[in-house]
Amino acid sequence: MKPMKLLIILLSCIVLSSCIPHKDTVYLQIKEGAMTDSIAHNLTEIQKPYRIQVNDILNIRVKALDQETVSILNPSGDENLNASSAERAYFDGFTVDVHGNIRIPTLGYINVLGFTTEEIEKRIEAKLLEEQFKETANIFVTVKLAGLRYTANGEVGSPGSQVLFTERVNIFEAIANVGEIPVTGNKKDVLIIRQYPQGQKIHHLDLTDVKVMQSPYYYIQPNDIIYVKPLRQKALGTGETAVSSIATIASIVSLLSTTILLFTRL
Repeated sequence: MKPMKLLIILLSCIVLSSCIPHKDTVYLQIKEGAMTDSIAHNLTEIQKPYRIQVNDILNIRVKALDQETVSILNPSGDENLNASSAERAYFDGFTVDVHGNIRIPTLGYINVLGFTTEEIEKRIEAKLLEEQFKETANIFVTVKLAGLRYTANGEVGSPGSQVLFTERVNIFEAIANVGEIPVTGNKKDVLIIRQYPQGQKIHHLDLTDVKVMQSPYYYIQPNDIIYVKPLRQKALGTGETAVSSIATIASIVSLLSTTILLFTRL
């Protein structure tokens, strides 16, 4: 019976090590022994203005007192634009080419690489007033990204690409739109793969820590890739909770016991 006892002890150790701790599954915990306030240390959200990159798509609208004079600058059928249609936004938008330019009717090429949408609005408005209109035309230009596109892979409900028609999306909203991170996903080390003019960089977020809201990567940007790594418990396959692990171990012990009894009777 001694080998059986050793086996049971060994399997019990596996159960304890294979269970996923509760603290690894809860978002936005107040750590380091802080008091349980709603938000510790007066956390403030940080978001830098997004600067346009190559392959971004811009929606540009120009308004004036005489709307007919600026109709060529606006997409055809602008009144019927379906804001939820990524395809329509793609075909009606202005794509930033490899040189950082967009090509606008009557204005030609305008470089927008590295500018914010507010800066591009001012550039287009100044160019229109300089070349085609007077101040009395009351030109009004709006520039927006044609949706915020990102990709989520790994341990999420529905891996794939998403386009959200909003200007501000945090990491929790982004994940919610591709399905919740399952228990087997590593919430303590979520990777953000971000595009930069110099190339790609990987940033790390701990979603279980409330201080994640202080991170400069808390808000995602267009073309971000979110990767959620699996926990080692998934690779072990022993169960996500103590109950499931015990059930697995009980099945193994029962099988081994039956096998041992059969061999001892031979």
